[in-house]
Amino acid sequence: MSLPRSSIHSESDVPTPVTPASTYRLQLRPEFPFAAAEEAVPYLASLGVSHLHLSPVLEAVPGSAHGYDVTDHSRVREELGGEPGLRSLGAAARAHGMGLVLDIVPNHMAVPAPLRLNRPLWEVLREGPGSPFARWFDIDWEAGGGQVLLPVLAGPVESCELRADGQVLRYGEQEFPLREGTAGLALPELLAAQWYRPAWWREARTGLNYRRFFTISELIGVRVEDPEVFTATHAKVLELVRDGVADGLRIDHVDGLADPEEYLRRLRAAAGPHCWVVVEKILARHERLPPSWPVAGTTGYDALHRVDGVFTDPAGTAELARKYVEFTGHPEWARTADESAREVLTGDLAAELGALERQAGPELASAVRELLIAYPVYRPYPGEPEPDPRAVHRAAAVAGPGAVGGVRELLLRDPAFAARFAQTSAALRAKSLEDRAFYRYAPLLSATEVGGDPGQPAVSAEEFHAYCDRLEREWPRSGTVLSTHDTKRSADVRARISVLSQAPQPMDGLGGPDPGLAWTARQTALGLGEVPQAVPRLTEALLKGAREAALHTSWTERNEAYEATVAGYAPGPLDLPPELAEAARANLLGMALLHLTMPGVPEVYQGAETEYRALVDPDNRRPARFPREELARLDARAAPSGPAEEKLALTAAVLRLRRDRPGLFAGYAPLQASGPAADHCLAFARSPGLVVVATRLSHRLAGAGGWRGTTLPLPPGRWLPLHDGSPYEAGVRLSELLAARPVAVLLRHQ
Repeated sequence: MSLPRSSIHSESDVPTPVTPASTYRLQLRPEFPFAAAEEAVPYLASLGVSHLHLSPVLEAVPGSAHGYDVTDHSRVREELGGEPGLRSLGAAARAHGMGLVLDIVPNHMAVPAPLRLNRPLWEVLREGPGSPFARWFDIDWEAGGGQVLLPVLAGPVESCELRADGQVLRYGEQEFPLREGTAGLALPELLAAQWYRPAWWREARTGLNYRRFFTISELIGVRVEDPEVFTATHAKVLELVRDGVADGLRIDHVDGLADPEEYLRRLRAAAGPHCWVVVEKILARHERLPPSWPVAGTTGYDALHRVDGVFTDPAGTAELARKYVEFTGHPEWARTADESAREVLTGDLAAELGALERQAGPELASAVRELLIAYPVYRPYPGEPEPDPRAVHRAAAVAGPGAVGGVRELLLRDPAFAARFAQTSAALRAKSLEDRAFYRYAPLLSATEVGGDPGQPAVSAEEFHAYCDRLEREWPRSGTVLSTHDTKRSADVRARISVLSQAPQPMDGLGGPDPGLAWTARQTALGLGEVPQAVPRLTEALLKGAREAALHTSWTERNEAYEATVAGYAPGPLDLPPELAEAARANLLGMALLHLTMPGVPEVYQGAETEYRALVDPDNRRPARFPREELARLDARAAPSGPAEEKLALTAAVLRLRRDRPGLFAGYAPLQASGPAADHCLAFARSPGLVVVATRLSHRLAGAGGWRGTTLPLPPGRWLPLHDGSPYEAGVRLSELLAARPVAVLLRHQ
């Protein structure tokens, strides 16, 4: 495949676009700081990337591998090179015709060790509710008896060595501020006199009285709805936007905020109309992003679900679901999701549920619980007239219509209760679906992805086209993704696993004391394939999955005997049989092509421009390998060697087209093939000059005899393949167009 030659533009002749042509995600960490990212800039420019999307850059817990545990909003992280390093990276990107997008974390801060790294929290613990920083955090002082519960101890307080040392309280290497005038008290009186109560970490489940991120007590919620808190926590980021260091912002976990729309309006006013803003928002399959939000769109999990789904066979998926339930004895999806929600809400989120029940009163407590469990999307938003009718009906069947009506009335008249209900709902959906049910219900692991629908994972070609048409009309600047730092399996692992929906036979013949783990192990091994360190990486992912599923062990209640057996379920490296490997190639290239050419702004995760097989965090945050030599060889017109280089060639070609000819990627029109295998062709035109063709369900296609004369009518004009080939007019036989590879890009030349 020949590639359009890249060109380096100066800052003066090609201004940075308001909307990125594409983004490339870089995971910064002390081992990969700004300087390392700057070294990669020439390669990423040659790849065709328009913007580098950086993981959080503000000061974080020392050694943090992700940066979402912010400790200081006023400073760029020194471990990454500080503000000079970031500005140098920005200048290098601009010199190569690129810009920067920053990932920002408005919802929470770290409860770090050492604690004094979070100065606002330190001051609140020292001065109590009278501190100027008390407005920063959602703390229920009354519930804690006037103290903030700090779940930092390894055991009950009486078994831990706590001692006063000057103006601090020490516990091992940790230290906490002492309230003024209390340093000389005996230990029992000293602890009682503080604005906080050090406690065994297990008490967090039921006794925590500050809002946190999901169930992570080490991340305390921030009240950015307060204008002063917003100003203080966003000053540095907005300075970087105003100075032109950053062109865009990704807003992490927008559903955690009290009022997402109000926050986004304030951010838009402060950042200006030219800043590209997308929100990390998980939309249920039939949910829509509120049209009033002043953003470009989401980060793209809704697109991920559609791209994955259109390469998933519904018939084979149903067969896998039947086999899975029979083999494992696990319940079907709807029951799994409901049971997981009830467990998480009454267990892991018991403190959050208790706070809501106290606000609502004992007569409405059961209705609060049932409404949260029944709510079908992540959360309601302020101003909605009532909870979703489906949730009302389900909750009323358990708690009674009168009690549910009382909660609905409370949601309308009490904004504070409504906000906390919504924030708890978002945490519940994330923890019960993504971090529990998705690990319990695994007929097809490629379907258990963020934003996915394991109960109905397949997406028809018609549904895919309808989604793309709506995206182009309503959110044409929205982000789209296939692999991220949060995906449980990279797109290329999912591409391999999803072929099982066309051929479920490799899942036969399993055994072992834990059938669910055996099933998950085989699919994961087939998805990962023969890669370096396959067995230890697989074992680590299986252990994480077992703890998240919480059926035999968990993060807080470790079953060491069970966990010792997990490694035995990890087979040696498994590869797909040749016929399924070819189907995986078709999925890999087809998914990549649809993602790069569909409406929206595509994001390439670090290293995923070539074949990228990774499992859940921390595996998917391994240092990136940039295929510089392979790209240079392809640019010298060498033929791609295998699917990895085919994907690299395709990615570079399309990214360069998006950068150099953005007008090609406007509009959206489905194209319908004609013939006996028409359903296996997914094609569309993006403009009068670009046609995209992909093969779907290729294993079933081969089993049925191939294309068998199926043709694709083309829009008027003379069409040339992006790779070398003969021109086409009016129409093309798919057996000819897709003879060498399962995808094609056609450009109109007249």
